[in-house]
Amino acid sequence: MSDDVFAFGLGVGTHNNGGEWLEVYFPTPVLNPSRALADAVRECDNNAALSGSDLEALETALTAAGESAQADLAARFRSTKQPVVAVLLTADEQPNNVPEAYLKLQLLSHRLVKPHGTNLEGLFGALPNVAWTNEGAVDIEELPERQLAARLRGEVLDVSCVDKFPKMTNYVVPTGLRIAHTARVRLGAYLGEGTTVMHEGFVNFNAGTEGPGMIEGRISAGVMIGAGSDLGGGASTMGTLSGGGKLVNGMGEGCLVGANGGTGIPLGDRCTIEAGLYLTAGTKVAMLDADGAAVETVRASDLAAKSDLLFRRNSTTGAVECLTNRSAVELNEELHAHN
Repeated sequence: MSDDVFAFGLGVGTHNNGGEWLEVYFPTPVLNPSRALADAVRECDNNAALSGSDLEALETALTAAGESAQADLAARFRSTKQPVVAVLLTADEQPNNVPEAYLKLQLLSHRLVKPHGTNLEGLFGALPNVAWTNEGAVDIEELPERQLAARLRGEVLDVSCVDKFPKMTNYVVPTGLRIAHTARVRLGAYLGEGTTVMHEGFVNFNAGTEGPGMIEGRISAGVMIGAGSDLGGGASTMGTLSGGGKLVNGMGEGCLVGANGGTGIPLGDRCTIEAGLYLTAGTKVAMLDADGAAVETVRASDLAAKSDLLFRRNSTTGAVECLTNRSAVELNEELHAHN
């Protein structure tokens, strides 16, 4: 085993009737754990549920290694009837199973790694599609029987969604946030201190904000929004999850994308896109000089990651124009002071 170990998590989760993992909750995942911790858990299988004797031995080994917090967690897990797993990732490789995938998603939401900061290749293949209910995760094939059983008790099994990804707040609620509609932030989102996600805001996995920031639109997978930036109502950022270009999208600091606008190119710092304007990589953009005269026409992708730009649509001709934007967006300090 290398001296450098990527991550560790001791978690409790849910099996289907066949003993297969549906999800795992890791209360205190560890990035770059000590060699002593890694040695204490080196015999654990990253996909196998631990027995009571396994947990007792693990508690002893963790205590001897000086890892009191993880040892206390192992002791608490000894009393549960739910399956428990210890996952040790010796390297940052693609997840091979549900526990490994859930550990990586929770590293992101615990702010231990940032989007693109861990290998998520093969993630969709590792995660099962699950019915998320008021009784927890339920295997899709077992759902009809669970619904019937609930009805026979005079109850209703409430299915909030059917998806591979649960909502983040059922696993971790990072400090300093406002989230108006928690179902719209998926596990694996990274939300920095001071972020506000309003009711129509959405944040996908492996995406997020540096914070502070106001999110009233959509942050697609792979997109990171810089500090002090504002994504307006109905606005969106184009990801590459479903195909398309391979340019990593994002926004720098102090940017504003107006309501119903959007971007398919990364923005530098202090950039503004007017309301209703959606830039794609191939959008033709007229570059304006200080007098407002067009000097050349370029593709929007030629302006990727450049700072201090204002994108607007000419209300007479309909042409997309770009000029220097020297005024950084200043978010409402009163609004963000109470996160």
